[in-house]
Amino acid sequence: MTESLDSERMACWRAYIESSQRLFTQLEDDLRADSELSFADYHVLVLLSEAPGQRRRMGELAGRLVFSPSRLTYQITTMQKRGLVARQSCAEDGRGSEAVLTAAGLLALREAAPHHLRSVRTHLMDDLDDAEVACLTRVFERLGRRLRAGRDASATPSE
Repeated sequence: MTESLDSERMACWRAYIESSQRLFTQLEDDLRADSELSFADYHVLVLLSEAPGQRRRMGELAGRLVFSPSRLTYQITTMQKRGLVARQSCAEDGRGSEAVLTAAGLLALREAAPHHLRSVRTHLMDDLDDAEVACLTRVFERLGRRLRAGRDASATPSE
């Protein structure tokens, strides 16, 4: 019984990973075609647009994006050359550096967002077969149950 459950779980995760990789590639291609932004560009711009003063410390940005510091430095340098972001020393204490969203970066983000959302909807609806949908549904249901259980366990009972 446990062996078949483990093999089913592995099959679900394999389907999830393969379909996620395929979707990511298609979304990346669509985003570049519509707005000349990569997925990484888009996410950097989104995180900067949500930050107070539209600036974030490089370390915080790397952590939120799960980028290595060297990968983020390369990403920011590339976006700097295109005028989408600037890099400045930290305003608060002058230590370290911050990525700052420029007006051109904000405009690029605003133009890319509708294309990106449409592309996500299109690929999620059209490019998954029934087996992938079933696997993803099971994976997300399990994840939801774990998150709810964790939240319920950490909640303190009201008096």
